[in-house]
Amino acid sequence: MGNYTVKQLARLSGVSVRTLHHYDEIGLLKPAFLGENHYRYYGREELLRLQDILFHRELGVPLQEIGKLLATDRSDRVAILSRHRALLAERIESSRQLLATIDRTIAELNGAGTMNDKDLYQGFAPEKQAEYEEWLVDNYGEGMRDRIAQSKDAVATMGKDGMAAALAEGEAAEADLAGRFLAGAHASSAELDPLLDRHRAWVARMWDRECGRDGYAGMADMYLAHPDFRTHFDKRGEGFTDWLAAAMKAYAGRS
Repeated sequence: MGNYTVKQLARLSGVSVRTLHHYDEIGLLKPAFLGENHYRYYGREELLRLQDILFHRELGVPLQEIGKLLATDRSDRVAILSRHRALLAERIESSRQLLATIDRTIAELNGAGTMNDKDLYQGFAPEKQAEYEEWLVDNYGEGMRDRIAQSKDAVATMGKDGMAAALAEGEAAEADLAGRFLAGAHASSAELDPLLDRHRAWVARMWDRECGRDGYAGMADMYLAHPDFRTHFDKRGEGFTDWLAAAMKAYAGRS
């Protein structure tokens, strides 16, 4: 157990160098010391703190709240961790159900029996879907109800194979954009337009209607506003949510 440079800690933890630098800049994870070569060095205490940070991030705690949690005394942190443990236990049970659903679906696709219609949706949380829908209505008006219904109808007509293909396309479009972000591309660069064309086309597919540039910019605002989107996107790299939203708005403004 020695001291690690930023690159060594990145390899050890799976956290990007860029993210570790960001954590240093905002005071969330400072190095143990700076060497004469001006390299950051991290010791055991910093490694444990990073583990805490990643644990909270995995449970969806906003980044700005993690520093406050880590600053509390041990008794408070035990209570916080106990609550997180309960949430994690719920997530494990949900994941177990989802894995069973996936296994049954794969078996059906391979010709080994047929699932009951109800079994197609075991493990999914309807209350979470309802929460998102109400959030959209609260923030964007009653007109969202018709749009939500249209989108849900479109998803229902896709079928299992169509839905799997649509999700894979969305994942690929997002991954390509994340790759450009991690490579240091500027969010306003027109070179991103082909990737954003693909992403916007995917959004339109899920909406089952055209995604105009104003609507696409509005989608960027939603990514910024809802904490679950931040949690999802920033798993690809700290700051990716802000970068993606800026790229989408710059793209929309080039019409």
